[in-house]
Amino acid sequence: MSLRAALNVAVIGAGAAGLVAARELRREGHSVVVFERENRLGGTWVYDPKTESDPIGLDPSRTVAQSSLYASLRTNLPRETMGFRDYPFAASTRDPRRFPGHGEVLEYLNDFANEFGLTELVRLGTEVKRVGLEGGKWRVRSRCGGDFVDEIFDAAVVCNGHYSEPRIPEIPGIETWPGHQIHSRNYRIPEPFRGQVVVLIGSSSSAVDISRDIAGVAKEAHVASRSVTDGTIGKVPGYNNMWIHSMIERVCGDGTVVFQDGSAVCANVILHCTGYKYHFPFLDTNGTVTVDDNRVGPLYKHVFPPTLAPSISFVGLSLKVIPFPLFELQSKWIAGVLSGRIALPSSDEMMANVEVFYRTLDESGIPKRYTHQLADYQFEYNDWLASECGCPPSEEWRKQIYFATGKNRKVRPETYRDEWDDEHLVPRAYEDFAKYCSNGN
Repeated sequence: MSLRAALNVAVIGAGAAGLVAARELRREGHSVVVFERENRLGGTWVYDPKTESDPIGLDPSRTVAQSSLYASLRTNLPRETMGFRDYPFAASTRDPRRFPGHGEVLEYLNDFANEFGLTELVRLGTEVKRVGLEGGKWRVRSRCGGDFVDEIFDAAVVCNGHYSEPRIPEIPGIETWPGHQIHSRNYRIPEPFRGQVVVLIGSSSSAVDISRDIAGVAKEAHVASRSVTDGTIGKVPGYNNMWIHSMIERVCGDGTVVFQDGSAVCANVILHCTGYKYHFPFLDTNGTVTVDDNRVGPLYKHVFPPTLAPSISFVGLSLKVIPFPLFELQSKWIAGVLSGRIALPSSDEMMANVEVFYRTLDESGIPKRYTHQLADYQFEYNDWLASECGCPPSEEWRKQIYFATGKNRKVRPETYRDEWDDEHLVPRAYEDFAKYCSNGN
């Protein structure tokens, strides 16, 4: 495949995905502009104590907070697994913990941006209002203050994250339930829930963290989960005011919340730790790319729409993954494809691949909303990307630490961030970091 001339590329978002995309695009010789709506880079890793005007996040006209972080959040993965390959997320005097707080991750991203001169590419306080295809190129309309600007780019890379548009389950009777509802995106500190009876919905890391947070001040905390088993229903060990239930069956006008296991409680608050919807309000592809039950598609390998490739791409849609290394490999692939160094299959071949993938999900009974959830498959996916880019495959220590952390989290849900059995793998990580930093891979 012949190399193309350097392209002008718009990157939407200056979080971790947008920053590493900008670096890889510039390494390939492309000209890059990164658009960031907020006044600082870091995306969802910027902690903002302010919350949205609609605590449940259903009002489209609500004021939107930049971040969905809660004050006590620590990473649920050890830092050595999280960093970009040639820029290790090493321990620092700011927060030396192996599972650091969110502020340390933000500082790492700031350090990364400064190290590679990325801040000069970022337009802060600039909201993208429309990205639309015109004559084979992408017209990007942005607003900074009260001024709108239209610019033409050869390609666009969408890196706006997926933690801004809450998913809220349908609960029978919720229209007349008198209590207060809030999505975890608008949870910051436990104090507002002091003395209250709180029902949390969800079983993810955020639900686990927030339930423990709230149990310290609430009268009662009740966790409703689809993944609960009969053996785990009941009082949570170590707590005298927290219980696990099956999913909510219905709620009543007197404040009662009834669970599918037959138990019930009169609650003040329902806190939805129920995840997010993919949301691209600025993107106009004339219906080529859609979001259907949280499936963004059709996308070849979660990145390229077959009929529009390679001029538009997505970084960071994948769920249940170690995010930063995956972002890096996706970005390397995109940058190489745009320069012509890496070849894509034909549009028809990519579409056929997508259809086979969707069919495999259906035959496996995997709901459409989990299309981008990679989990254990992430390393096979990363290795495929690495092969396309001419990079080494996933390190064995990274896999081992990831799986060891998952097992440790189940055994020590309260203390897994501070007690672990895999520290012998950390020196192997730093040996690889030294190699990556020396050769740029």
